[in-house]
Amino acid sequence: MNHTIERNDQYALIKLQEEAFGGEVPSSFEVVARSLFREGFSNLIVDINSVDSVDQNGTSVLRKINRQSSNELGIMILVTKKDTITDFLEGSIQDITMLPTVEEAIDAVFMHDLENNFRNEDDDEYDEFDGSTTTEP
Repeated sequence: MNHTIERNDQYALIKLQEEAFGGEVPSSFEVVARSLFREGFSNLIVDINSVDSVDQNGTSVLRKINRQSSNELGIMILVTKKDTITDFLEGSIQDITMLPTVEEAIDAVFMHDLENNFRNEDDDEYDEFDGSTTTEP
C-alpha cells in the first residue's frame, strides 16, 4: 500500500496513494491503523482523494477501523471530494464521517475531542453529587 503518515498530538493523518481500496490494500491499511492505535492514536484522518473505487473487503475494513476508533473514544474521518465514493461509503457504513478537505477533518477532530472533554466534565460533576441535601437554618 502506497501511503504516508503524519503524526500530530491529536491525530494521525494517513494519505493513501492508491487508485483502488481493494485487493491487498485494505489488509495493509488495517495493519497500519492498528499500529497507530497501539501508539495511542484514536483519531485517524484518512485522505482517500486518490481512491476511485472501494471493494467489499475495503468497506468491511473501514467499518471495523471506524468502530475501533469509536471504541477508543476517537474518530475516523475519511477525506474525499468524490461524490461516488462518498455516496457508496455513506450507504455502506453506519456512522462514517466524511469531509471534503483535510483542514475540515482536522477541525472535526478538535471538535470531537472538545465534546469528549465536556462529556467527561459533566460525568465528573454527577459523580461528586451524592444525592443528599443539606439546609442551613
